[in-house]
This record gives sequence, structure tokens and C-alpha cells, in this order.
Amino acid sequence: MDISGPKPELLDRFAAIVGENHVLRDQQDLAPHLIEGRGLYQGSSPMLLKPGSTQEVSAILKLASETGTPIVPQTGNTGLVGGQTPRTGGNDLIVSLERMNRIRDVDPVANVLVADGGAILADVQKAAEAVNRLFPLSLGSEGSCRIGGNLSTNAGGTSVLAYGNMRQLCLGLEVVLPTGEIWDGLRRLKKDNTGYDLRDMFIGAEGTLGIITGAVLKLFPQPVGHQVALAGLNSPEDALKLFERASNLCGTALTGFELMPRIGIEFTTRHIEGVRDPLSDPHPWYALIDISTSDSAETAQTMVQSLLEQGFEAGLIRDAVIASSVAQQRALWHMRESMSDAQKPEGGSIKHDVSVPVSKIPSFMAEADKAVVAAVPGARICAFGHLGDGNIHYNISQPVSADMKADKAAFIARWREVNEIVHGIVLAAGGSISAEHGIGQLKRDELAHIRSPIEMDLMRRIKRAFDPAGIMNPGKVLVP
Repeated sequence: MDISGPKPELLDRFAAIVGENHVLRDQQDLAPHLIEGRGLYQGSSPMLLKPGSTQEVSAILKLASETGTPIVPQTGNTGLVGGQTPRTGGNDLIVSLERMNRIRDVDPVANVLVADGGAILADVQKAAEAVNRLFPLSLGSEGSCRIGGNLSTNAGGTSVLAYGNMRQLCLGLEVVLPTGEIWDGLRRLKKDNTGYDLRDMFIGAEGTLGIITGAVLKLFPQPVGHQVALAGLNSPEDALKLFERASNLCGTALTGFELMPRIGIEFTTRHIEGVRDPLSDPHPWYALIDISTSDSAETAQTMVQSLLEQGFEAGLIRDAVIASSVAQQRALWHMRESMSDAQKPEGGSIKHDVSVPVSKIPSFMAEADKAVVAAVPGARICAFGHLGDGNIHYNISQPVSADMKADKAAFIARWREVNEIVHGIVLAAGGSISAEHGIGQLKRDELAHIRSPIEMDLMRRIKRAFDPAGIMNPGKVLVP
């Protein structure tokens, strides 16, 4: 990497493409775009460009390929693995899609919505709601994350159980290739077997093969009935048994089944404004159950009541509450979605975004808990997440000490060591070290060791074919 960075005259050529009003050069203005949200990665860049059209993105990438200028695509800057963060050294240019935020079209008959790559997820949800449709991707960051980033990381969220992740929610893409060529794949067809599915090459590629500037997204009918319940449980084993009953009873109406530990409830009630403990007595574990039906509110109510009754009769549930209003439904979900942020005031947190086969979640957690506490006595394990699809956010807060601030750095310094312990158990269970956050910089080196040589070679071949100049998000996903 050329640490001297691009020459001023080259930067001026890039700026001319979008206009100086849509360029950030001052380092104070650039600062929020140079750091990953958890502070794990901080890079540098001489310039951020805000194109306003696909044609401007094309011109930027064409010039970048011709001059060998590295490009880092950035949408909402909410990623958690450093995939959107420029490297240190000074010559990565950031291309932000924040100006490309339009909802281009909504077709409720065909159940599709076409959006710019920079469209904010919450705005897409609202556009769907305006025509009585649902776009089901839901994330804690939905007010700031953007569709291009959601696609580039194949985001999952809380509704994967019923609707799938972004790969399943996308019909077509518009992508600007590193050469500046524009691929218009904005097809609205559910059935299209005409050659290789190029769409899938870019979903989950984390901006290493091109920049997603538009997408055709799937919509669904708005649920007529919706109900949310919280159950107090003894163990993850009981949660798994309750999930099996929920799946058998509710079928596709079961839209969410989240697992939470007591320590997570304590963190959220302690640190997140407005969150209250929903049950009168504490319980070791909790299941958040979400049911959506297409016919009536009564059906959803009957389903959740029947499920809880079965759970009580089987000795799986210790106590439970059913939300009695939309506000209470939102409050229960807010508690779950705030769990990661609630760890911040508790000091350092070493995080894992892993997935294992659903049936192995209890054994994975028991083995991981034992190994982590043996390595870090006093570690406070806050493991929560999407039990229904096998994705657990296995987060570990630092031990309580006399000087929490001083001990935070020492704890965070053990990140790789603890990752190795947890990921080893995940892989032995047939799981994945990255369920929905991606690879980025955080897991890049580890990926090279856990994937087979032929898989890594195929990925490198794809990278060379799409990006012969090597300009797209260098240093991410694949070891240079």
C-alpha cells in the first residue's frame, strides 16, 4: 500500500465527479466515518465521496480502476466486523451512498419494492407499510443501516425464522463493478433460471466485488394478527423443547423465538431507559416468542395461549406474560434488541456472532461457558439471540473488579484468545463463526484457516475476475 496517499490532483478529479459540495476532506468531518462502532478498528482516508447517482458511482470506480485507487464502500457505518472501515495508511477513498436513498418503486400487487442502495432500512419498512405490505428485515440499527450494507453483509435480524435473511428477501440487484461497468439486474421475477445467478455473488460479498446501488426487495402481506409473549425458563434445554412445541403448534406463524439470559435482563433494566423487568420474579433464562397470523388477531391470541399452556403443563415454563398492547409488544422487543448496547456500561465485552445447529445450542452453550470461565475466571457470559435459526450472540462481559476502567484494556486484549476458544467449540458442533455480521477485518485471517484450500482458492479466483485491479474494499474478507 502506498502510504503517501493519492496526489492532490487525483483527489480533485474524484471530487469533480460528485461536486465539491458532496465531498468530505477535513479530518474532523471524516472522523465518524473512520471508526467502527465498537472502536475495534480505526482507519484513515483523505476523502469521502457522496455520489448522487449510479452513473456517478460508475465514474468513480472507473477512475479508481484506472489509477489503482482503493475504494471502501460505506452505507450506514453500522457494521460490526470492520468491513466498512478504511485501512490505516491514508489512501483508501470512502464512497458513501447516503445521498442515494430513494425508494424507486413499490408494487403491492407483485409484492416488490425497488430501492437505492443507500435507502435506510426503516424507510423501506415504512414504504411497505404505506401500501399495507411488510418488509420483514428488522435490526436494532434499522434507523441508520442501509439496504446496500444489509445486502453486502447478508443481514439476518429477528425474523429469519419465518422470512429468511437478505439473500432470501432480494429478487434483483443493480451493481457497479470495479471497472465502472453497470450491471442492471433489477429483475422482479421469482422464477428466472437463465444462467448463473449473479445476484448471489454480490450478496454477502461485503463490497469486495462491487457496489450495490439498487435492489428489488420482496414484500409480504401485513400480518392481521400479532402477539408477543415472554416466558421465564430454567435452561436452554427447556427453551429448545418449548421451541419444538412452538414450531409444531404455530408452523409458519412463528416469526420469532429469542433466547435471553437473566444477566441480559439485568443489564437492560439497569442501563436502558424505559426497560422494566416484565416478570415479578427472576428466572435463569427467558424466551421471547413472536407469532404473526394472516387471518385474525384471535388466532394469534389462541396460538400463544395454547403454547404457554402446553409449556406450563410440560414443566418447561416457570412464569410468562402476554403483551396486552402494541406498546407492550414493542417494549418486549426493545428489551431484547437493547441487550448488546446494555453491555457497554458494564465494561469491556468480547463478542461472538456464531451459529450452530439448533438442536446443539444447549450443549454448545454449556461447553463454551465452562471453557470461557476456566480461561477467564469471573467472566460474565451474556449469550442471547435467535434460537429459532441457531444464531447466538455469545457475548462476554469483563469480570467485575475494583478498577473496571483499567482492567477493560487487559480484558479486550484477550479477544483473539477467547474467540479461539469459542469458535473451536462452534466448529466442532458443525457451526459457523459468522452467522449474520460478516467477515470484514475481524475474522478475515480466521476464515483462511477454517475454509478448505479449494474454497479459498475459488473465492480468490472470483475476486480476481470481478476486481482485476484489486481496488474494492481491500484487506476485507480475503487475506491479501
